Amino acid sequence: MGFCTDEEYWEFLRSCPNFEKMLIRSGIILIKYWFSVSDKEQEHRFRQRLTDPTKRWKFSDIDLKSFTMWEDYSKAKDEMFNYTDTKQSPWYVVNSDDKKRARLNVISHLLSLIPYKDVVPEPIELPERPKQKGYVRPPMSEQTFVPEIY
Repeated sequence: MGFCTDEEYWEFLRSCPNFEKMLIRSGIILIKYWFSVSDKEQEHRFRQRLTDPTKRWKFSDIDLKSFTMWEDYSKAKDEMFNYTDTKQSPWYVVNSDDKKRARLNVISHLLSLIPYKDVVPEPIELPERPKQKGYVRPPMSEQTFVPEIY
């Protein structure tokens, strides 16, 4: 796609694992997810974006170009994994044809990797409301409301 030169690309692939090791050694929790979408599902999503006005904004010029480069993108991803999927910093692949399940699986997986203390709050009971003291609210007709379109 021309985002960098070939030299920059290969330098990134060579440097990335060492950079990730440095981050991890400094105490950073590094977790990498790759959301994998089948070509059939990706085409379905792209076609929806072209016809659904609520999703049209999601479609970019890069999406249009990438659509014809599916195999090239797959090869580039596999090459990137070859260099950057290490034991110390693995890529976790998420089957994301079903977005809702993918998100829930990632949340569950992420929470299993990060140490945290469950902080369930104590139960709260609402107190009784005090008796009215005679306050009369102004009429609703004197207020300016947002139109209720929905």
